[in-house]
Amino acid sequence: MSATGTPLYSAELIQEGGACRLVVTDRRRHTVQPAYVFTRAVEQLPAFLARLGSLHLRGIRRR
Repeated sequence: MSATGTPLYSAELIQEGGACRLVVTDRRRHTVQPAYVFTRAVEQLPAFLARLGSLHLRGIRRR
């Protein structure tokens, strides 16, 4: 998978002991926002991303 264009946001998922922290960077405003997330949400992330990919392939309408 390759991306073209200008990145607007980037995210890192960091494991700290038994906890997971999501760090989202707004690249336009140069701000960083961390948040702790449930392990269960992290486990469901691959399914969520696959769902987003399948919606894109079916051609979601753009606004």
